[in-house]
Amino acid sequence: MRIDIITLFPEMFAPVLGDSIIGRAQKSGAVEIHTHQLRDFAFDKHRRVDDSPYGGGMGMLMKAEPIALCFEAICEETGKRPHFIYMSPQGKTLRQQRLRELAAEQENICILCGHYEGVDQRLLDSFIDEEISIGDYVLTGGEIPAMVFADALCRMVPGVLTNNECFTEESHFNGLLEYPQYTKPAEWRGMEVPQVLLSGHHQNIDKWRREMSLEVTRKKRPDLLES
Repeated sequence: MRIDIITLFPEMFAPVLGDSIIGRAQKSGAVEIHTHQLRDFAFDKHRRVDDSPYGGGMGMLMKAEPIALCFEAICEETGKRPHFIYMSPQGKTLRQQRLRELAAEQENICILCGHYEGVDQRLLDSFIDEEISIGDYVLTGGEIPAMVFADALCRMVPGVLTNNECFTEESHFNGLLEYPQYTKPAEWRGMEVPQVLLSGHHQNIDKWRREMSLEVTRKKRPDLLES
């Protein structure tokens, strides 16, 4: 899996995606993450990538041509057209199922990090394949959503985690929230670990975990059961 990120702040990504699980995945070659400074594709000496919107209004708008040139350079470098995603509050809310689909269907993904008041609609209409949101709120830029998306996606790529159970047992993978988990000691401040987890009976443990997943989901996110 190769992920290219078009951004005004490429230096933000290495501290987040360069360590821990995703960092190790990059070193092993399971995933590649490349950042691209959008200003490198601007035309004037000030490297401007934004301008005022036609019709007036507050703020500035990201220009189409620098983004198009950057994306075309990525296509030329990789020899193929990546699936192009724009992180936008107007996009569909990111779900685990969509991450599973993208990990299975795409080998190359490019992410555009928006800024200011957004992006020229002509670029969105002609280049963007999909708009994705991480929630119904607005941030100062698309970098943090891009990090969230890249981290969540990379975990679905074979070879990133030690085995599939690392994510198949987690919240949202199968539409339910994860069951409660416990570690040593077996008794802590008067509270004990459920006896079934100490029994060694794997069938009973699996049954308990399924029941608890349903109970936790019903209590915390009943909307997931409805869907």
